[in-house]
Amino acid sequence: MQVTVHAAKTNLSKLIEAVLAGEEVIIAKGKQPVVKIVPILRSRFRIGVLKDQITGAGPDFFEPMADEDLALWEGEAE
Repeated sequence: MQVTVHAAKTNLSKLIEAVLAGEEVIIAKGKQPVVKIVPILRSRFRIGVLKDQITGAGPDFFEPMADEDLALWEGEAE
């Protein structure tokens, strides 16, 4: 749907609802399209989404590195 700036100001709430329902809304100055209203995509982040799917122990970051690994990390190994 394409509407003029005046119609967009008058019906902004309705236009937002139309966009959220999946409709494309273009705002025009006269007959020239100038902007499109688009929804902001929200991620559906959930804590614990992989609970019970990850098994085994991960690396222990508090354990000291092996001497060879430490030398590689510090750029001293060849």
